Amino acid sequence: MKYYVDVNAVKDGDGTSERPFRRISDAAKVALPGDEVLVAPGIYREYVDPVHAGTEEARITYLSTTPLGAVITGAEQIKTWQPYQDKVWVCRIPNSVFGDYNPYTTLVYGDWYFATPTKHTGCVFLNDKAMYEATTLEECFRGEVYEYSWAPEDSIYKWYTEQDPATDETVIYANFQGLDPNKENVEITVRRRCFMPSKTGVGYITVRGFKIDKAATTWAPPAAFQDGMIGPHWSKGWIIEDCEIANSKCAGISLGKYLDPDNEHYFTYKQVKSPTQMERDAVCRGLYHGWLKDKIGCHIIRRCYIHHCEQGGIIGRMGGVFSIIEDNHIHHINNMQELGGAEIAGIKMHAAIDVTIRRNHIHHCTMGIWCDWEAQGTRITQNLLHDNQRPSYAKHLPGNMVSQDLIVEVSHGPTLIDHNILLSDVSLRFATQGVAMVHNLICGAFTSVGGGTTWRYTPYHIPHRTEVMGFMTILHGDNRFYNNIFIQKWPVEDCRPHDDRDAQENRLVGTYVFDGYPTYEEWISQFDFTQRPDMRALEPVHFGHLPVWSEGNAYLNGARPWKKETKGLVVGNEHEIKVELVEEDGHYYLETNLFDYLKDFKVRMINTEILGKAFEPEQPFENPDGTPIRFDADYFGNHRGVHVIPGPFASPSGRIKL
Repeated sequence: MKYYVDVNAVKDGDGTSERPFRRISDAAKVALPGDEVLVAPGIYREYVDPVHAGTEEARITYLSTTPLGAVITGAEQIKTWQPYQDKVWVCRIPNSVFGDYNPYTTLVYGDWYFATPTKHTGCVFLNDKAMYEATTLEECFRGEVYEYSWAPEDSIYKWYTEQDPATDETVIYANFQGLDPNKENVEITVRRRCFMPSKTGVGYITVRGFKIDKAATTWAPPAAFQDGMIGPHWSKGWIIEDCEIANSKCAGISLGKYLDPDNEHYFTYKQVKSPTQMERDAVCRGLYHGWLKDKIGCHIIRRCYIHHCEQGGIIGRMGGVFSIIEDNHIHHINNMQELGGAEIAGIKMHAAIDVTIRRNHIHHCTMGIWCDWEAQGTRITQNLLHDNQRPSYAKHLPGNMVSQDLIVEVSHGPTLIDHNILLSDVSLRFATQGVAMVHNLICGAFTSVGGGTTWRYTPYHIPHRTEVMGFMTILHGDNRFYNNIFIQKWPVEDCRPHDDRDAQENRLVGTYVFDGYPTYEEWISQFDFTQRPDMRALEPVHFGHLPVWSEGNAYLNGARPWKKETKGLVVGNEHEIKVELVEEDGHYYLETNLFDYLKDFKVRMINTEILGKAFEPEQPFENPDGTPIRFDADYFGNHRGVHVIPGPFASPSGRIKL
């Protein structure tokens, strides 16, 4: 059955084409498996709460009949501004507008939030740009540049809020820098979400072609309920495609965790157990609450345009398992720098078990992709990442994260990173083990190698399942580097962070950071299988670094190899190697002369058998269905043939359209 929705209809109807509903929410109450909800262009100021689930054979589909023409927003337009003083105006909103959730009394705060919690979940928007929240009315009056912002020219537009208990109103002051807000498009966020079931288990829904815009989402750490502007809320089989998702206070898309009252921001409010312990609890409690392959995950997020969210573009703890995230354009995440803590990235996933992240373009984010805990069977492939680094003019926000293209943290693998183009000054934060990097172009450094993990015993799982196999702390190592190109693109002196805490972080490019790690032969020789084993004597070995493999990599412009590298190529820094990303007419091109210096350097084709198994779960680097991988296709999917060169491209070229 087809239901029709048109916000511009003369009056409410029954969902037929002749008498459409005016609200998507009305269709969401009655749509059943196999039904389609066809939404006409317009602005839908509502929270859509789907009631019924589809099935694998008969999905429920919500479709914007004009691509991006139907806008679902958590914001309301305000045209009742009154002049207050100088450039500052004031409006008063009855608190009854907000119901049981007032974004102007709710702070962004919770577990793993490290910045000073002074920002509310609400926001004021001037002509679709978020204004910056002042912590005092005087700061609002001054309207000065916010020194941490990545867009300082926007940061002079300020707002400030307070409560008037006598009238039960929210009072908002705003410095519009001389503009008349009643003549501009000024909106405030009033709803927490835009499109997300209020209950769990509402699966097999497709959302296609909508603009999801502006919501007062809350901070979404891994052991708490994770909301976003749109998401499946602990269910299975959603498809979110061809949507624009922008201007979330915290997360854009949530593939995350359900509400567990016994483990909801536990550390923040009780503190008697470490947040890491509560994450372990979340994994085990999740299994009790249905975290199984036949019930949770298997979502598809594709061809979405995700931008200007202040925590993450896509986030999720456990609920995103077995999913595909592909062909999305994600940019300008956490650029306001009003929020600070862990959980901030273009894509931030905990327990990305058998998740494929491919062909995404991610740039101008505090972090590009962050896979935290249980990146088991995770494959990050054919992505373009660049400019995921703090600009030199912006100060480091105390409590916020440092930047890089990729971070894999406290996981046991296997995590496969192949055929990516990594152009930021830090390519990977390596606080983990069990990673294979194959055929990447790497222009930035590795950081946190061998450290930054403390004693976090994290789970590993039955291969291609969610059931826990065991727990172990991170030993580091168990990493493989095959057929990558490493280039020292960024001058070391110019790329150091600007705060004291991270002033000594490594910015030299190459695998040399693993010089202290053993080869497999050196590591295995510590175990003498001809003798009766002595458990106590072997304890230091059981807690020592795991081996590293490195073969067929090319190092240019001063990039340095692991001292035990085999069959590698080193080209000194006496040559000027160029790797530049150029944007022309909306297309991106990679201009480079690096292939002039690879000459006839050939490498062998890599496959699952060569990569072997990640140590702790003893799981091969393979496809989610358990079949082996052969790396015979490049960044574009082009066939490699029998003559294999390092890097993400099958054929050399000086100008490559990406």
